[in-house]
Amino acid sequence: MSDKTPIRRALVSVSDKTGLVDLGRILAAHGIEILSTGGSARTLRDAGVPVVEVADYTGVPEMLDGRVKTLVPKIHGGLLGRRDLPDHLAQMAAQDIPPIDLLVCNLYPFEQTVAKGAEFAECVENIDIGGPAMIRSAAKNHDAVAVITDPAQYGDLIAAIEDGGTTLKQRRHYAAAAYTRTATYDAAIATWFTATNGGADPDLRVTETVPPQTGEMFPARLAIAGLKHQALRYGENPHQVAAFYTTGERPGVASARQLQGKELSYINILDADAAYECVAEFDRPAVVIVKHATPCGVAVGDDLASAWDAAFAADPVSPFGGIIAVNRVLDAEAAEKISSIFIEVIIAPAAEPDAIALLARKKNLRLLIAGGLPDPGAGGLGFRSVAGGYLVQTRDNGMVARDDLKIVTRRAPTEAELTDLLFAFRVCKHVKSNAIVYAKDGVTTGIGGGQTSRVDSSRIAVLKGGDRIAGSVLASDAFFPFADGVQAAIEAGVTAIIQPGGSMRDAEVIAAADEAGLAMVFTGMRHFRH
Repeated sequence: MSDKTPIRRALVSVSDKTGLVDLGRILAAHGIEILSTGGSARTLRDAGVPVVEVADYTGVPEMLDGRVKTLVPKIHGGLLGRRDLPDHLAQMAAQDIPPIDLLVCNLYPFEQTVAKGAEFAECVENIDIGGPAMIRSAAKNHDAVAVITDPAQYGDLIAAIEDGGTTLKQRRHYAAAAYTRTATYDAAIATWFTATNGGADPDLRVTETVPPQTGEMFPARLAIAGLKHQALRYGENPHQVAAFYTTGERPGVASARQLQGKELSYINILDADAAYECVAEFDRPAVVIVKHATPCGVAVGDDLASAWDAAFAADPVSPFGGIIAVNRVLDAEAAEKISSIFIEVIIAPAAEPDAIALLARKKNLRLLIAGGLPDPGAGGLGFRSVAGGYLVQTRDNGMVARDDLKIVTRRAPTEAELTDLLFAFRVCKHVKSNAIVYAKDGVTTGIGGGQTSRVDSSRIAVLKGGDRIAGSVLASDAFFPFADGVQAAIEAGVTAIIQPGGSMRDAEVIAAADEAGLAMVFTGMRHFRH
């Protein structure tokens, strides 16, 4: 005996009309009665597909500007009534409620409305009520009802119709997808309602376009929503499975179009994100080279080509097989220089046609066009998983300007040193703690991080930088707990230091700098990156 359930009556109510007419014609060709509402009904009728308006079917007119049209017993009874229970069937017959075997429904474009920066009232109007209610009803009764929530499912549905009906396995698959969709939809709404933008604490902004709703950054229950962008070949290691989900809130690797090259890996995505977030920190043309999620060469210049030359020279060993981020339209000169060595990924806000054509010769190089730069000062949330839960914090959007600096040594930094100190401190924000960055003339000369000792990070940076360190400035992501870290910098030939300050031994550290004639400034802001 076949377990296929034929479809005799379908309810179609969609916001996204992609593929709707073709689906409607297939339904009609198989003698399936089509109930529909509003724009969906008009689209089908204009294409010559016979449709029964829901208002005519239920005898209840649409009301309240369309807010109420499917929230009626004849619709939900038709979706929820169990075909295997005589009592349900008797009640349905008594109330003239025919069964509905198929629901095709996608939701008002709430996420897209918020993403475009719409006003509060428009966002509220795009919160779908009837759609999620119908989807949940149909999914609950998946023993008898198929529920389709995405045009991408139409092909599978059409094949099932042409094969005599849907199987229980198919309907359970559809139901799982349906509940996932309503869950992520509700999560997006919940996230929007709890977002703030310049309320009591302006540092707790989630996006630049979302108006204040409740002003509650961390509600008692946290909803997280993401759209599956792609399944990945594997995770950090081949024995781990992985996928990439996007939220659409920030330009970067998630928004990027991949123009060429093989599929991105889990590590490629992490590294590209790290590089692009770092390069967005700089106003001048900049290049950031990343290996293993930490910068190994960073430089600003008059153009991308000169910035690349300087960033590569800062560490000529590590860039091979690395990730490159630029903060300007990628031009052919820069593209040719960058592609002269083996590079995994280049990510840019845009690229000139000549640069795209040139890079096309490198078949394995992935070129990502992000369409814009992330705002380093914008708010947002970051998530880290731990056993049994998540850690959630606001993005590190702290910015230090010249006026924020406190000169603590007898010698004040020169204008050139100040420029390099601010540059180095911005790079330091993107290096794993304990982070030490040496820089000179807008170029990193040595980077050390991820060590259990700040002194070790400093020594590694010196080892990487060699002779380039002399005359550099130094940035530290946190205070120096002892003077030994400063002493290591003095021995390397550093002329000025930028650090948060706040150690119990600040006086000793300052004294060591004064004795060596160094300039030192405090920022009052730490940039740990674990």
